[in-house]
This record gives sequence, C-alpha cells and structure tokens, in this order.
Amino acid sequence: MAEPLHRILSLVYQHLIWGGELVGGEKLPARGPADLVGNHLGPLGPIAAAASLPVRLFPWIVPAMLDPVAAPEYLRQDFVEKEFHLHPPVSQWISKAVCKISVPLLNSIGCVPVYQNPDGLRVTIQQSLELLLEDSFLIVFPEDPTIPIDPRYGMAPFKKGFTWLGELYYQRTGRSLNFYPLAVHATRRIVEVGDPIRYHPISSTVEERSRIRKVLEGMIHQMVLGMDAGDYLGVPLTR
Repeated sequence: MAEPLHRILSLVYQHLIWGGELVGGEKLPARGPADLVGNHLGPLGPIAAAASLPVRLFPWIVPAMLDPVAAPEYLRQDFVEKEFHLHPPVSQWISKAVCKISVPLLNSIGCVPVYQNPDGLRVTIQQSLELLLEDSFLIVFPEDPTIPIDPRYGMAPFKKGFTWLGELYYQRTGRSLNFYPLAVHATRRIVEVGDPIRYHPISSTVEERSRIRKVLEGMIHQMVLGMDAGDYLGVPLTR
C-alpha cells in the first residue's frame, strides 16, 4: 500500500499546496540508489519535492511528525500558523485534525526519522543505508536549524551527517553513491534537479564528507540565485 499512498500524497500536495513545475527531472536515474539533497524553506521544500519528483521518495523527517502525541503541536507552530496565518484555538483544531491523517500516512510511506543525538543519528543513518541498498531514492534537507538563515539564498548552512552515507554505501557495495542537489524556489514555484556529485572513495573520509557538503550547498546556492535571475544552467562548481 505504500506506493499508492505515496502517489496520493504527491497529488494532494501538487494540487492543493504546491502547484509548481519540475526542471531537470531527466537528470534523475530511472532507478536508485540516489540521495537527493535539498533546501528546506520550512515545510515547503519537502512538500514541493514530494509533489514534483516522479520517483518514490523516502524522506528524512522530524521525528515529531511521526508521533501522534507530538505532531499536532509541531505542525501548528511550524506550518499551520506560519503558512496560513491562523491563531489558537483555530490553528490547534486544524493541526489536530490534519495529524489524524498525516501521522499514520507518513509512517506508512516509509519516512525516516532524523534524531539529533549521536545514538539516534546512527539509527537514522542505518535505516537510510538499508533503503539505499534496496535501490531507493532518499531525500534529505540537511540545513542546520541552530544557524540563522542566509537571506541571499533563503537557507542555512548544511550539516554534514548525511554525507556519511556515501562512505557506508561504498563499504557495503564497492560502488559510489550519487548525491543530487535539489533547489526549491518558493516564488517561482520551481523544483530544480542539478547534476549529481559522486562519492570519491580515494579521498580521506573527513575531506570527502566536507567536499560533498560544500559542493552540494554551493550548487544549490547557484541554482536558487539562477532561478531568481532566470538563467541557471546547471553547471556545478567542482567535481
């Protein structure tokens, strides 16, 4: 049932919330594994990606959104009041009603909870690795919530925990994992897929994690600014 539910959720997002277009979708492979890395834009980035991308996605998600107790309050603060400018008690009523549907739905489609403590992060990484080993498409939004958003790009710097997946996937398979930059532009209503960055096993693990993070972040910066100007060509900074 996960596949039909994923399609239904994508259609709901596209027609009721996002309504945008996809650019560069042909750069995605016909099948995984692949790790898509995008800018967050609050809840809009994940919604836009789910609505636009023509592949079955397994998204990293805040654990609270999978918890029927914690989800209503998180949704109220992070989405309902910000996006619809509602206030309690109306925002509370709406959040509780939405979560009666969203929590079981998100759990059923295979979302990966992203824990912030070291032990929890290992669980996140292991679950993500198993999905990649099954040739799945993983999508992460690795902005650091403790750092202010840069107004030029509408995003905060990336954390690099997700880059660990390249190293672990290579250790298990002897193959290099591709990371695809994904830029979401809220005003133009565009989701753009960039050229992939491939994990390099010959580099030191510390240097390679840093390289992947910096290159992906820089590419998404370029893509966002290019969409502002209407002329991004999809050329990466470096390989």
